[in-house]
Amino acid sequence: METQKRTPWRRWIVLVLMIAGWILAGIFVPVRPEITVAAEKLIEEPLIENFLGQPFYLVNTLPTLALTIVLLVVIAFVANRSLTKSQKTDLVPTGIGNAMEAILEMLYNLTESSAGAKWAKAIFPWFATIMIYVLFANLLKLIPGFESIGVIHHAHGEGHAVQHMGGVDMILPEKGEYILSPFFRGISVDLNFTLTLAVISFVMIQVIGVRAQGLAYFSKFFNTKRMFKVPFFGAMDFLVGLLEVISEFAKILSFTFRLFGNMFAGVVLVAVVASLLGNVSILAAMIMMFELFVGLIQAFVFGMLTMVFMAMATQGHGDEEHAEH
Repeated sequence: METQKRTPWRRWIVLVLMIAGWILAGIFVPVRPEITVAAEKLIEEPLIENFLGQPFYLVNTLPTLALTIVLLVVIAFVANRSLTKSQKTDLVPTGIGNAMEAILEMLYNLTESSAGAKWAKAIFPWFATIMIYVLFANLLKLIPGFESIGVIHHAHGEGHAVQHMGGVDMILPEKGEYILSPFFRGISVDLNFTLTLAVISFVMIQVIGVRAQGLAYFSKFFNTKRMFKVPFFGAMDFLVGLLEVISEFAKILSFTFRLFGNMFAGVVLVAVVASLLGNVSILAAMIMMFELFVGLIQAFVFGMLTMVFMAMATQGHGDEEHAEH
């Protein structure tokens, strides 16, 4: 049988895109963005003069936060309509309803295998919500133009020149007195967001532990049962409990800076590589693929750690565990 020779059309598409990227990068020279740890202000004047003792500004992570919530609500609404329609017809989910059902079923099975059937229903909503939301927030920032369209402000230090083109002001690589504050900035590179998620995760770990073991849950932090019976080992148990307290609060820092550090490093890497390569846009696109991979991994790690710590909190500790057996 004669084999039909396939035309490598995908290679030609990649080549055309590389050439187009080279030409466009020569016309619109990439400008390295302003890299700051804190979110940029969209409006110089505060929205509220005194909010918890500090002025409250409209920063560019707040529109992103609102956008992610609205999009997730829309996706949930569409998925619910799809599942409801399938229940009334042939009971076979299709489209986005099928995709969401498969994802949630996979996450629930993962929770059940780690925490057991008894506590899976209590842990799963927190695990799935945190993981899906962080994943969506990480991937949303990869949309083209997400962090490159915004408001031009006067720079307090080194800035760039501005050119007016077709009713739009564009930042130029030349030195000037202006900087760009994008309308949207990834919320995973805002310490306020990662710290809030870490505190929510920390609090709910304690809540799940108390629900599972009652007040005996706190005995692993303040273990004084053997203090007077066996003074030496009782003192050791008490010191170990204090270390447990430090370890428990260290989870907040670990959750906060793991997600923030990895996502912020990705922003810096993409900005530096894009500014160094100039017209070679295909390599910067490969770095964006790496950023996509990091976003997936970090969302999975954050959610999995929350679920594992919750599952560990439901288990007895020390004497309580042996007493159950």
